This record gives sequence, structure tokens and C-alpha cells, in this order.
Amino acid sequence: MTRINRSFSMRRLVAGAVFVSLSIGAWGQAQPSSTAHLAPASANVKTSDQSKPHDDSFVIGNDDVLAINVWKEPDISRSIPVRSDGKISLPLVGEVQAAGRTPLKLEEDIAGKLKNYISEPEVTVMVQQINSQKFNVLGQVARPGSFVIANSPTVLDAIAAAGGFRDFAKQKSIYVLRENPDGTQTRLLFNYKEVIKGVNPAQNVKLQPRDTIVVP
Repeated sequence: MTRINRSFSMRRLVAGAVFVSLSIGAWGQAQPSSTAHLAPASANVKTSDQSKPHDDSFVIGNDDVLAINVWKEPDISRSIPVRSDGKISLPLVGEVQAAGRTPLKLEEDIAGKLKNYISEPEVTVMVQQINSQKFNVLGQVARPGSFVIANSPTVLDAIAAAGGFRDFAKQKSIYVLRENPDGTQTRLLFNYKEVIKGVNPAQNVKLQPRDTIVVP
């Protein structure tokens, strides 16, 4: 009889432990749902920070046109081209170096100069028109020269922009000279006859700034 009572007691203890364990597990699973309500708030803060319209990768160059906005300061806000010396001029700010800087860095530079006149200035710089990034077309084309990169041009686009081939152009021997980060050059072959027939269309690469297309 004693053994039966002990066995019954052990079963009650085990059942109780299982119940407690399940209760703790259920409580633990319920906790994230309470903290989950905080996620949208933090997400909204991050989204508002990222919505600021500037670019932290593009490098401004000469002749680029910038849209500069200073909050609640219409007399300072304006659209302005970068001069050939790489600088721009703004009221209260004076001359400031723009070429070689990203829009975000230029925002910081302008805001720093305005702090002497405006409490907590909010500056936004956007590249309104890109004129500094160009490619070259040389050789047996109608209009050799430098052209502004726009809308991700390809080699075919470059040839069209240069007015097409001259009579004795070697259309199968065209190549693109591309500068590498270490200062060396890569030669990319381009066979016009193949590309227009749909053969090896990968030759028709998208151009990068300072690419030079040579048509022998």
C-alpha cells in the first residue's frame, strides 16, 4: 500500500512539473508579442532618417548642377552649377568646394558655415544634372569627342551619339579602354557586325565614366 501511495505521489509531482513548464513556455512565447508593438515605432524612425534625399556615393564634379535647399531660407536655396574651379558660391556661405565631394559631405560643409548665422541649419543637396561624367569616342566616327553619360549608355549608344561610322571604319575591331582603380587600363573588344546580328551581345557593355571607345 505504501508503494502505491509513493507511486501516486510521484505521478502528481511529475504532472505538476510538466504543467509549470508548459505555463512558463507559454508565457515566454507570449512576451515577444508585447515587445513586437515597439518595432513599428523604431522602424518609423529609421525610415524617416533614410528618406532624406541625398546620395552618399556619387562624387560631384565640375559642371554638375546642384539643387541646394536650406530649410526656411529661400534666399539661400537655389539651383547652381559647379564652376570649372570646382567651387560654388552661396549667400552667407561664400565659396565652398563642391567637386570631389559627395552631396552628403557638401551638405555638412554648407551647414557648418551657416551655423554662424542660422541656428541648426538643415541643408539638402541633390544632383540635379550630371555633366561631369563623360565618355570619349575616338577614331573613324563622324563626330569624335566627349559625351555626357546619361541613361546608362552602351557602346552602340556611344557610336550613335558620335554620328556613326566613317567609310573606312573597321567595325569588327572596335574596343573600349577602361580605367581600373589601380591606374591600369582594360581593353574590351567590340565587334559591331556581331552585335547587330545578335551574336555575343554581351560585348555591348554599359559605359562607365572616362571610358574611351576607339574605332580604328
